Amino acid sequence: MDIDIGERNKMLVESLYKSLSKGEMEAAAGILAEDVDWWFHGPRSCQHMRRLLTGEAGPEEFQFIPRQVAQVGGGRWVVAEGWEGQHAYWVHAWEVENGVITRFREYFNTSVTVREVGPGGSGMAFVGHSKRAGIQLWQSKARGPLSRSMPGLVLAV
Repeated sequence: MDIDIGERNKMLVESLYKSLSKGEMEAAAGILAEDVDWWFHGPRSCQHMRRLLTGEAGPEEFQFIPRQVAQVGGGRWVVAEGWEGQHAYWVHAWEVENGVITRFREYFNTSVTVREVGPGGSGMAFVGHSKRAGIQLWQSKARGPLSRSMPGLVLAV
């Protein structure tokens, strides 16, 4: 059975989180482009992924355990979200090209809506998302009190 590109990209991102949780930094680095385009939104003290990938911190500092992972933008982008405790909610958006992560958008303690602005992509996974008038969306699903006062952002892919 052939796996489509979006599902392969999703599996690649999931393997990155597994490598990080096991402290397998060489395996994680092999999934990222050397010049990955990285953008962070959140409190400076919450740059856990940067510290983890640069070796400033070990995997015990912060565990990224995705609660949901979805492919968006025709499968070119993979979005993951998770929460650890009451004040640690995160969303990661990974762009995958030719089996390598080339762009990474990290959002900490904010909700995110992903909107596809290009032509409608078949194969977009909807995990509690909505589709209206040809606009495809992915939206954060923060649990409980986290969603009460978090600022919201829109990411166009």
